[in-house]
Amino acid sequence: MFIAMNRFKVVKGEEAAFEEIWASRKTRLDEMKGFITFHLLKGPEKEDHTLYSSHTTWASKDDFTAWTKSEQFRESHRNAGQPRPKPLYLGHPEFEGFETVLSESNPHRPRQAAE
Repeated sequence: MFIAMNRFKVVKGEEAAFEEIWASRKTRLDEMKGFITFHLLKGPEKEDHTLYSSHTTWASKDDFTAWTKSEQFRESHRNAGQPRPKPLYLGHPEFEGFETVLSESNPHRPRQAAE
């Protein structure tokens, strides 16, 4: 498996707007070969920002790479970087990609609604 993450330092007070952009966008991820799951994570709050991370799991790095070159990717990111009256985050998103080397799951855990 391959895990793709982007970290965002969201300006204090802009968290709701940032979350709404993610909640309302059409991703078309479910159309992509190898897509497993997506999560938007909210992390610790600092003095000037709140840390967020997008976390997407793919069957392979090749599947993720195909996503980044797809029409679905272009469509879901078409408004990214558009000028706004007030910036949503500090700096640029920071990408991190990880190959899974060990994985474990609980087969007895009930599925949650968000999954």
